[in-house]
Amino acid sequence: MPSFALIQSTSDRLWNIDEQGVTPGGAGAPNLIVTNQTGQTWKGFGGCFNELGWRMLSGLTPEKRDAVFRDLFAPDGDCRFTFCRVPIGASDYAESWYSLNEHPDDFAMEHFSIERDQNALIPYIREAQKWQPDLKFFASPWGPPTWLKRPAEYHGGSLITEEKYCSAYALYLLKFAQAYKAQGIPIAQIHVQNEPMFAHNFPSCVWTGEQMRDFIRDYMGPLFEREGVDTEIWAGTINGPQGDQLHPNCNHFVNLILEDPEARKHVSGVGYQWAGKLAIQRTRQSWPDLPLMQTENECGDGRNTWDYACYVWDLFYHYITNGAEAYIYWNMALQPEGESTWGWKQNSLITVDPETGDVTCNPEYYVMKHFSRYIRPGAQRLNLLGRWSGYAVGFRDDRSIVLAVRNPFAEAKELQIELPGAARYSCRLQPLSINTLVLAME
Repeated sequence: MPSFALIQSTSDRLWNIDEQGVTPGGAGAPNLIVTNQTGQTWKGFGGCFNELGWRMLSGLTPEKRDAVFRDLFAPDGDCRFTFCRVPIGASDYAESWYSLNEHPDDFAMEHFSIERDQNALIPYIREAQKWQPDLKFFASPWGPPTWLKRPAEYHGGSLITEEKYCSAYALYLLKFAQAYKAQGIPIAQIHVQNEPMFAHNFPSCVWTGEQMRDFIRDYMGPLFEREGVDTEIWAGTINGPQGDQLHPNCNHFVNLILEDPEARKHVSGVGYQWAGKLAIQRTRQSWPDLPLMQTENECGDGRNTWDYACYVWDLFYHYITNGAEAYIYWNMALQPEGESTWGWKQNSLITVDPETGDVTCNPEYYVMKHFSRYIRPGAQRLNLLGRWSGYAVGFRDDRSIVLAVRNPFAEAKELQIELPGAARYSCRLQPLSINTLVLAME
């Protein structure tokens, strides 16, 4: 007979496996009904590689570093990451600003170089590949080389839309994909711009929907097609509605691209993050066959609290139930309080104390583990019904059914589950808990 295992986490007990926590049968009407109707096929979970993360991890003893990478990436580890993000040039968690070609007017990209990446990013990635050889990657720039922008600064500004500048930037992105493939790091996707909606004080570049449409249609798409690269072009990573946050047509940025047939043929999917969560539901409704993904977890204030971890669980729920096929955390490992080069603080899955060498798994590590340990690439999302479907997601593969459920109430609740075929199970969810139920298939 199939059996459920129940894994529960609360603020004072972050990982508790109870093999007897789910019992067959149940009293009363089911409040979580698992149907045979399926949604998207899952691509994977992961995080983003960056220089500040590698600074922390490379300072650990080999034994502690191996333990962290095993937990994050090994197929039998905790989180089992299979799909991760790579910055093209500096991210906001780089040691400092840089691009891969800061030689003005080098339109042929003769000085393009990934030499700096050999110091931190590529060693970080290769260490992960030791533990997960099938690790897949997508990449995005936080901004072009400064000389391709107006004004010529690393923060804010926009890509110069003259032909020679756009052609040069498309070549820059092509050379990145080619250079990383030569390093044994094939880039499956390039998302055109990190957070194109807003100018930040860290590496950034503002795009309109029209500008991204024209760049993909007239420059990047044709170049990648001519060169026969196997890197997909994604409209991402979109961080909000265009212009006014209250604009009623919140997926208008993406629709400007996709409604153009010549641009659409080059776009393999859309990546959303942060305020992009306001648009993903409409994009799924408008383009039901278009792959979507979440590209960066919202990242708190460096305090790594349980309350924020519960908020992050709700982000997982929102993106998954609105059609995302992957969920990517931001900083996998940082120093205590997670301070950026640009001065703010953010959460991370793991905190590394550079003075003591202590490694701490933060509450969001366990949120990720509740999903990524059990929901494998290739699993299909199951549609759920009942009043607890607003607090649960379900997936199925050839080995198991997985239900991720949050109890947001201050008191314990009884979960009454009905599976396809009318089999019934019940369990008790602890107050303010996150839970994973794994049904091993016969």
